[in-house]
Amino acid sequence: MSEEMKDFKKELARRKRLAVEIASEIHDIVEDTVWTNHVKMPELAAKLVEAVEYANAYKEEKGL
Repeated sequence: MSEEMKDFKKELARRKRLAVEIASEIHDIVEDTVWTNHVKMPELAAKLVEAVEYANAYKEEKGL
């Protein structure tokens, strides 16, 4: 595997990790504090959609 391809995969992993971190925040709210922190859900959901689209666009662009 070329060095460039390794860099592409590393960047894709970073972008995916951003989405997973947001999903984890959502999970924590749902599991632990939904009654007090439910107001954060719309903003987090929008961020999650953006992060997934960001990762998917990169994946498609680089042919991964």
